[in-house]
Amino acid sequence: MGATGLAANPTEYRKRLADQTDEQVDSWAGELMRDVAIRRGVIKVVSDFRQTARLDEVGFRRVFARGGGAPQTAGFDARGNLIVPAISLHCLVRGLRADVSDARDRLIDYLVANFDEIVYV
Repeated sequence: MGATGLAANPTEYRKRLADQTDEQVDSWAGELMRDVAIRRGVIKVVSDFRQTARLDEVGFRRVFARGGGAPQTAGFDARGNLIVPAISLHCLVRGLRADVSDARDRLIDYLVANFDEIVYV
C-alpha cells in the first residue's frame, strides 16, 4: 500500500479507481468534496471540480441543479468566485452523472487531481 492506503502515486491510484464500482467512485468523490471544503474551502472544491469536469459556469450551474442543488443558492463571493453551499456539494456528483455520458471518467479525473489532498487527509 502507498501513501493513501490505496496507491503509491496518482498513476496507480487511477488504475485502482478504474476497478471500483460507480457507487464507490461517487461516494469517494462526494467525501473528498466534503473533506476539502472543510480544510480548504468551497472555492477550492468548485474550482477543482469545474476544471477536472470540464465545466464552464453555465455547465456547472446546470450540473449542480440536475443533481438536486437549489439553483438560487449558486452565486459569487465578494471576489467573484463561483460558490455553492458546502452542504450541497454532493449534488455535483449526481448532477454530473445525469448530465454527461463520461461522468465516471470526469469523477475519476477529479479524484486523481486531488491525490495530494487525499494523502493529507
